[in-house]
Amino acid sequence: MADEARAYFTAQGDADRDEMPIMARIGFSCESLKVTTRLMHVIAWLMAQRGWQRGEIAEEALRDPQYYLGEAAATDPHVLADFPFAARALIEGSADLYDRVARLQAMMQGEREAADGARALIGRLEQAF
Repeated sequence: MADEARAYFTAQGDADRDEMPIMARIGFSCESLKVTTRLMHVIAWLMAQRGWQRGEIAEEALRDPQYYLGEAAATDPHVLADFPFAARALIEGSADLYDRVARLQAMMQGEREAADGARALIGRLEQAF
């Protein structure tokens, strides 16, 4: 998706933007930056997960906010109305991907917290007996 977005915004996106009114052009430029930001945050998060799976990053280190999915600005649906279909598809697709990864991260963090709680409980039981 990152390659697709780069290809669109550096080639066809320029032509599409030139046909828009000035305010739509500004919105288009802002949205192209948002797409790039969302995708780079997702890529960075996936790279951290890959590092953890390969043993390059400790599980405890993943609790450090530097490994969390970075925050990305939302898109105003009203801004999209004036955009060409290809731009809307990329913008909505990047937002959907970002949202799915955010939900996955939340689920994984919840599982880690539950595992930590279970380990703590087991530790207390071992100490008691």
